[in-house]
Formats: sequence, C-alpha cells, structure tokens
Amino acid sequence: MIRPAVLADAPAICAIYNHYIAATTISFEEAPVGADEMAQRMQGVMAMLPWLVYEEENGTVVGYAYATKWRVRAAYRYTVESSVYVAQDRPRRGIGSVLSRALLDELRLRDVHAVIAGIALPNEASVALHERLGYQKVAHFREVGRKFDRWIDVGNWELLL
Repeated sequence: MIRPAVLADAPAICAIYNHYIAATTISFEEAPVGADEMAQRMQGVMAMLPWLVYEEENGTVVGYAYATKWRVRAAYRYTVESSVYVAQDRPRRGIGSVLSRALLDELRLRDVHAVIAGIALPNEASVALHERLGYQKVAHFREVGRKFDRWIDVGNWELLL
C-alpha cells in the first residue's frame, strides 16, 4: 500500500536510507541519519511537497519516495527533484516503480512542470527505472562526488509533466 508518510515513519525510513549511506555510493551522505534528523527533513518536505511510503500488509515500511525543490531561486519553483529508496532486502519487486508512479501522480496534481532525478553512476537499476517512467538523460557530471576513496559521476534525468 502506498500512503503519505508520517513523522512516525522516520525510524523505518532511516533503516532503509542508512544502508545506502553505509554501503553504496547512491547517497553522497557519509554518516548515518538518526530518526530525529530524518523527521525534521521529512517535516520540511511534507509542508510543500509529497513524501510517500510503501507499506506492506503487516505494516512494515519497505520503501519511500519524495520530491524536494530543485533549486531555491523563484524561477525554479515549477521544478522538483525526485528520490526513491527501497529496502535492501526487497530489490526488483516493482516497489520503486509503484512509488515513483505514485509520486509523479501527486506532482501532476500540483503546480510542477519538471522533475529531475540525480543518479550516482553507475546505477543500472535506477537508470532503467527512470527511463521506463519516461525520464530522459539530460546531463552527465564527471567525478563530482567522492566517497569510499573514489570519484563518482552523477547523471541528471528529466521528466516534463
């Protein structure tokens, strides 16, 4: 089931996200995020944009997706950046696709024109997900992040709603 996130979801969201921080270059954060910090981040987003969770029948949150402002300048107000994360033990089950489609549906109900997805590369699964949803690659930045003692490229994919 997809539903709007609530602040009480912060510990479950941290459990999902902190894996990506500790074990992958998908997130450029380097230190785990605590539930209080995550709840603050969520609150800041949910005041203006959607934050959704995928909850299994037993009540376990196994994925989430949200949108944030892409840039702070006023002329960018119609553009957002999307993010989607799925629990490490639930890969390739369609959870990311379902969450991403639901997020895009929510964004279409708002005054959003463009959605940007920044993807640390390589990440074949995320690229395939976004391209299935209609995103197109519009930029490739070489060696803009450094994590685990190596340089990481980032690509930007765009979807016009």
